Amino acid sequence: MPAVLGLNFHHDTSAALVVNDRIYAAEEERWSGVKHNHPARKGTLTSPARALQWCLKAAGLEPQDIDAVWAASMRPNPAAGWWLAEERDELAALLPAPLGEHLRLLSHHTAHVLSGHLLSGHEHAAGLVVDAGGSSLGSDFGPGRERVTGYDLWPDRIDRIHQAMPIVTPGPAGPRRVHSSLGHFYRNLARRVIPSGDEPEGSMMALAAFGDPQRYGEQVRELIRLGDDGEVRIDHPWGSADSGTPLLLGGRAWTADNVVEQPEHTRADLAAAVQEVFAESVIHIARHLQRVTGASALVFSGGCALNSHLNGQLAADSGFDELYVAPSPHDAGTAVGAALYGWNYQLGQQCLPAPTDAAWGPSPGTVPTRAAVPGYRALTGLGSELTPTVAGLLAEHRIVGWVQGQLEFGPRALGHRSILAHPGRAATRDRLNLIKQRATYRPFAPAVLAEHATEWFMSAGDPFMNRVARVRRCRADRIAAVTHHDGTARVQSVAPEHQGLRQLLEQFYGRTELPLLLNTSFNLKGAPILRTAEQAVAAAADLRLDALAVGDTLLLADHVPDPRATALHTR
Repeated sequence: MPAVLGLNFHHDTSAALVVNDRIYAAEEERWSGVKHNHPARKGTLTSPARALQWCLKAAGLEPQDIDAVWAASMRPNPAAGWWLAEERDELAALLPAPLGEHLRLLSHHTAHVLSGHLLSGHEHAAGLVVDAGGSSLGSDFGPGRERVTGYDLWPDRIDRIHQAMPIVTPGPAGPRRVHSSLGHFYRNLARRVIPSGDEPEGSMMALAAFGDPQRYGEQVRELIRLGDDGEVRIDHPWGSADSGTPLLLGGRAWTADNVVEQPEHTRADLAAAVQEVFAESVIHIARHLQRVTGASALVFSGGCALNSHLNGQLAADSGFDELYVAPSPHDAGTAVGAALYGWNYQLGQQCLPAPTDAAWGPSPGTVPTRAAVPGYRALTGLGSELTPTVAGLLAEHRIVGWVQGQLEFGPRALGHRSILAHPGRAATRDRLNLIKQRATYRPFAPAVLAEHATEWFMSAGDPFMNRVARVRRCRADRIAAVTHHDGTARVQSVAPEHQGLRQLLEQFYGRTELPLLLNTSFNLKGAPILRTAEQAVAAAADLRLDALAVGDTLLLADHVPDPRATALHTR
């Protein structure tokens, strides 16, 4: 059977291997412990060496067994064409010789869109990629970098049909080209709203629920012009990385340096306006793609596809019958898209089945057998007793670390490296935000049995926790810990095939009549989702969780009674 390797050497360094109709994929950050695996020096290329080594070992392959190697291009080089020989040679030098010799590059945005399209199950779809910036464009589109790209996608072809183009503006030395970005626009404004130390884009999306978009809406709309044929033009410098130039709104000068001087309710109003204008702009492009392609499905990827509120609006308002968001729409997912490109388009293999989970990484190993963790006691060898025991703890509103099976790929914990809790009490949300040192306005996501999703939410959510759905008003009080201030929730639908969380949800449902749990990532502030059992034990102690389940071992905090000794039938 052919084997194809996909790699990402830039932001969110990662490796993916497709062989025997199976994906092996992991992000380098899970080994380095540095979130997004940012290099110490900006612009430095880094190899996903340990993620790559794991993929090969897990599949039982050596470098010489690989038939094709693809990576997403990223370096801007306006003088060169799409295929950048200099970048290819630079990246190949970071790989073992057999892999470097096979290495070929494809467009960053094409790798993004294929990470969704080739897993979506759709024969024909429109594709949309929106992010801060991708690779150099081919000569058909002129010099510059990918910012917004639209595609018409079929089994036998990938047609690039829409591209955000630079504008020419006056400059001190004559006309200059300005290539604005919706991704930069959102990040630029987020840095003026969210204090340093918090992840700006995700935090602004959460804070927006508390604001009035009308307060600054008209002024923010003046920064963006929507034109014919999906055109979006952003006034300079608001579509760039420049967050130092003051933005004058409401008698205030907004910069990244004076965020803490702005009252939170005022920042929430600006966040709400930015979120609304940003969503309007992306929907404007999507509607154009629907008219041009006539497709019934939209595949959305790129860093902006992590905006779950935007995705909920796209699903409702873009004119497409279906929205498919790539399992890992951020830069790490380009390794998956690159591998699938080689698998399907180069080697002619059949598309893989649409996944219901993204558990493509390493198993956690076992709990260390050395000295016990202070404050905890171990219950070992629980076997089939583990799941009902943990369900009992959750029914009693305990907070439990859950480390089961292969590691998820991507930024969302999908039930393999998760912290879980009862969704019924707002106090649980507040305790978790304190434990994880998150802003109090940040919400938590529900993981719900797929067949019960629409009983609790106005739409079914998504297997990869990539879109919000409105909570049914008659149910909101029962799931206060996962209902955001605006009445929405970022819903993960858990199918029967899900190996990490399905049985636990069923057990919890049987005890509480609630078919959902609060699910958040198992990590420390500023660190990636953890990888190993040993890391989980240390993190559980640092976070002071009530319990930790790894494999068939359960660590219980000393203050928590053994649930097997009591009859737990909490409702």
